[in-house]
Amino acid sequence: METLEAPAPANAATLRELADLPGPPGIPVLGTLHKVRPPILHRQLEGWSRDYGPYYRLRLAKRNLLVVGDHEAVAGMLRDRPDGFRRSDRLEHIGAEMGLDPGVFGSEGEAWRRQRRMVMAGFDPAHVKAYFPSMARVVRRLEGRWRKAAAADGAIDLQADLMRYTVDTIAGLAFGAEVNTLESGEDVIQQHLDRIFPALFRRILAPFAYWRFVKLPADRALDRSIVEVKAAIAGFIAAARARLAADPARRADPPNLLEAMLVAAAAPDSGVTDREVAGNVMTMLLAGEDTTANTLAWMIYLLDRHPEALARARAEVLAHAPDSAAFSHEQMGRLDYLEACAHETMRLKPVAPFNSLVALRDTVVGDVRVPKGTPIFCLLRRDSIDERFVPQAAQFRPERWLAEGGPAAVANSAKRISMPFGAGPRVCPGRYLAMLEIKLAMAMLLGRFDIAHVATPDGGEARETLAFTMYPDGLTMRLRTRT
Repeated sequence: METLEAPAPANAATLRELADLPGPPGIPVLGTLHKVRPPILHRQLEGWSRDYGPYYRLRLAKRNLLVVGDHEAVAGMLRDRPDGFRRSDRLEHIGAEMGLDPGVFGSEGEAWRRQRRMVMAGFDPAHVKAYFPSMARVVRRLEGRWRKAAAADGAIDLQADLMRYTVDTIAGLAFGAEVNTLESGEDVIQQHLDRIFPALFRRILAPFAYWRFVKLPADRALDRSIVEVKAAIAGFIAAARARLAADPARRADPPNLLEAMLVAAAAPDSGVTDREVAGNVMTMLLAGEDTTANTLAWMIYLLDRHPEALARARAEVLAHAPDSAAFSHEQMGRLDYLEACAHETMRLKPVAPFNSLVALRDTVVGDVRVPKGTPIFCLLRRDSIDERFVPQAAQFRPERWLAEGGPAAVANSAKRISMPFGAGPRVCPGRYLAMLEIKLAMAMLLGRFDIAHVATPDGGEARETLAFTMYPDGLTMRLRTRT
């Protein structure tokens, strides 16, 4: 996705200092820390940006943070990683304290560079295409589960079922492991995974590290979950090494992401350790579960509330991929409008509405002088839902992503401004895989079922809840099987 370069720095005489920026008022000692509500922090940051502008100061206890909502400046910072900016080291430190091994998501500098090469070797489009039959098998399991729910006129817990789908998919194609939570009804690994990201998010934002002194029941459950997930990961890696040793031909054409990573890690100059391999398996399980499942849930919700878009998406599926039992990679490539629906969903409901960075050198962001070590919140959604930058920004209009010749033919304003997968060297390596997962699930849903209703807990609009990723809270869905 195209992004814009950061604007040229202002004249030195007109530069502003961080301490001089406007921002929400605070109180002694705490600053604005007492106002922060983690489940809605993204909306608080966006709201303050409307009040104080695209650059403002946020004081959290002793720390002064810069908040940036200008998409050009955000894109410039993302493109200046890992040399000019890095993720907050709080993510790395809290993750290590929880017992999480380092992966490409949380690593920086040279450790990130060598892991990036390994991960990209497994995520390139040619490898993902080879995994397609495994992905198609999992989507047929999801179809079977939803057929049973439709026959019983049962309410589907949308988030839970989509999490099962993404866990089964990533375990099968990434690790060559058969984790069948969709058909077995067992979701032990999913339950363990579901504790980790929210706990990491809460601890990153916590004003006091109470868990270092006393463990609450939730903290003890988290510790048990991490032990269980790490044991499962060790089993995945041991099984993959055994397959490679038993069949050396697999090294030339690894059939799953884990074996591709192990082959890349075994290269003489890779420098990748066993802990880093394990860390990237954990990263794929966590990120592969949450992000894709949340985007699918939001997409189903938005299509249900926009019948014309839903009808157009279904017509495209029936024209190009009508039979879920015979899905092909080439068919998924023809679903341009369905892909546009996914991009429009991610513009309005990005699973990562903001990102946190730290400046690694004295620099200038927009017209603000930024000293080395300054923490920065980058608002990734602010401008993409602003009428000044995107026409009819509040509306769900997938056609804005289409142009003559296909979705990628013209780079319009939405494509330049929306950055759901990030930007620059650290753009999400799994974006191609995520889009394929989304298309498969949606093509199956629209081809095989009618959506009777998607309901929220209170009957109103879906609530955005932030727990590391942003998800719709409590959606249920009822389906009717199409004849």
